[in-house]
Amino acid sequence: MIVQDTNFFCDMPADMKYLRDRNPPQNFLEQNMIFVLPQRLRKFRKNLFHVRRTDADATVYAPLFQVRCITEHDPVPEGYDGPFDVFPFYTNPTRRRRRTLDYYVLFLFQDKLSYVRCRDALDELPS
Repeated sequence: MIVQDTNFFCDMPADMKYLRDRNPPQNFLEQNMIFVLPQRLRKFRKNLFHVRRTDADATVYAPLFQVRCITEHDPVPEGYDGPFDVFPFYTNPTRRRRRTLDYYVLFLFQDKLSYVRCRDALDELPS
C-alpha cells in the first residue's frame, strides 16, 4: 500500500473504539464518528486520517480527512452512542452504487521519528 504524499503510516490497533452520532446527518458515514484512542496513543490523535483507494492505481491511497478523536478517559460527548469496537466495522468494505469503495483509517506521518514512536506505542500490549 502507498499513501500519497505520506512517507510513513501505521494501521489502527485492535483495541480502538468509535462513537456513532445518534442522529447522523446524511453525509459520509465516517464524518459522523468519533474515534476513541487508547491512552498510549493520545499524542498521535492529529495523525489519524481516513484514506481511500484511488481510481488510478489499486495500491495507492489518498487521504480524505482527519479523524475526530478523543481518548478512552475522556467523557462521551452528548448525542453519541458507544463506544463500539472498530473491528469488525472496518473489516468489510463499503458498497455503494454497485462499486466497492475501499476505505481505511491510518496514522499518517511525514517524519520517521514520529512514525517509530507511534509504531512502538501500537506494539505495547493493552493494560
